[in-house]
Amino acid sequence: MNVLSEWAFIGVFFVLAPILPAVPILLGGVLSPKKPNAIKQATYECGVETVGDTWVQFKVQYYIYGLVFLIFDVEMVFLFPWAVAYGQLDFFAFAAGVLFIFLLSDALVYAWKKNALEWA
Repeated sequence: MNVLSEWAFIGVFFVLAPILPAVPILLGGVLSPKKPNAIKQATYECGVETVGDTWVQFKVQYYIYGLVFLIFDVEMVFLFPWAVAYGQLDFFAFAAGVLFIFLLSDALVYAWKKNALEWA
């Protein structure tokens, strides 16, 4: 295979990447039934109608707590393949995984020392 045919796969990918998700979205918009009414157009929030002012200020700490959880949750997804292939890893792959776990532990200690994990 020459270089041009190897790059053709990437070109096809760039052409198909926006088309594949756009087709179902457009088909859903064209083929879906459209029967609007006042109830369907109303804002829905947890099934409970709001009483009073709906603009409530939340503590930033809740968002930080959620972000720390999300970061460590996603990082565990990255560690799963490493753990599955643990028996076939060479030294450098093992060292990379240990470094990754060390960096996660360091971030956890940092968040802990900054009291970002305290639920107030």
